[in-house]
Amino acid sequence: MNFETVDLDDDTLTFWQEARAFFDEHVTPAVLEDERLHGGGFNEGLHLAMGARGWVATQWPTSEGGAGLDALRARIVATEWARSGAPYILASTTLLPPIAIRMFGSPDIQAEVLPRVADGTVRICLGYTEPDCGSDLAAVRTRAERDGEEWVINGQKMFTTGAQFSQYCFLLTRTDPSAPMHKGLTVFLLPLDTAGVEIRPIGTLGGERTNFVYLQDVRVNDRWRLGDVNAGWTVVAAPLSQEHGISADGSDPTTGGPYLAECEKLLAEFVHWAATQPGPAGTSLLDDAAVAERIGEALVKVEMTRSASGPPARILSSDLLVQTASELIDLIGPTALLPRGAEGSAGDGAFEAGFRFAPGTGIYGGSTDVARNVIAERFLGLPRSTPRRNKNERNGSAVG
Repeated sequence: MNFETVDLDDDTLTFWQEARAFFDEHVTPAVLEDERLHGGGFNEGLHLAMGARGWVATQWPTSEGGAGLDALRARIVATEWARSGAPYILASTTLLPPIAIRMFGSPDIQAEVLPRVADGTVRICLGYTEPDCGSDLAAVRTRAERDGEEWVINGQKMFTTGAQFSQYCFLLTRTDPSAPMHKGLTVFLLPLDTAGVEIRPIGTLGGERTNFVYLQDVRVNDRWRLGDVNAGWTVVAAPLSQEHGISADGSDPTTGGPYLAECEKLLAEFVHWAATQPGPAGTSLLDDAAVAERIGEALVKVEMTRSASGPPARILSSDLLVQTASELIDLIGPTALLPRGAEGSAGDGAFEAGFRFAPGTGIYGGSTDVARNVIAERFLGLPRSTPRRNKNERNGSAVG
């Protein structure tokens, strides 16, 4: 692996400084504290400020409200976004449905929705997972039945992160229960202010909020349908590929940037803490050779992971965060597991929070097991790890 640095020209370095200054200005302590307390994965003020610069959709053309950045500058924005610790989840998922909207939405829907996505005034959550349907999206049961020019939708989605801040839900439904699993699906861009939609919070171990979305006799006009009836699997294919990192170019911070940033913050917090702790030789714990070796190994792994992209970055960054959080707990001892505000808590709870947050990163955006299967099947040409299920089987897999 080549760890040589890239020489950037003066214009690019100036842009990098501008990006860092932007996030330093907008990601205030109040923004970070709000995310720590509520875990919504979104800050409207930051999102609108990014939209005003075209940075919600960095690589969309300027004619569509984006910034028209090349891959390098888009990566710079993503890097500084991750470094800042700013909430990112909803901003990232919002950019997945437009892939399908461009391909399958009517010109009217495209004109109504896409510019508002780019300027930050519209957010879109993903209506995939259900109580009995997680990684196996083809097993969805949420039912959509046609009634003239409308569809009546009944069902339940869960782990719908960002729904409380969204204007639309990219909703996968079943329109033909008698068809094979992948054949009877239809996608709608559902306005969330429609009667019959109810959003309820779900708390998580890592402190983030996600949601149940209940749909009871929800009526939506056929104009909000994306693609043909019963062709929903084709509609979700491209957004799913992007979410799993198959077409990722590094501009999306969910490919690993925030997880690496969290690793670096935990390591920096440990160095600060260890410098004040006595070591076995009478010097600081940081001067202990065994401790220095373990921290050095972690920093090398951070740089290795930073060089990856796509599904490998997704896997490596999550695995590294889990490993780093556990390693630091082991080095510090019981005080590392005390939460923020507790007397004697190491790093004022930073290590405890990181330890809780880390396991969930192996699930978000399709589990790391899904990413490993993507690498094996699509890039290495290996056979599927498990046999295909019966095409008419209806039970979903564990949520993920």
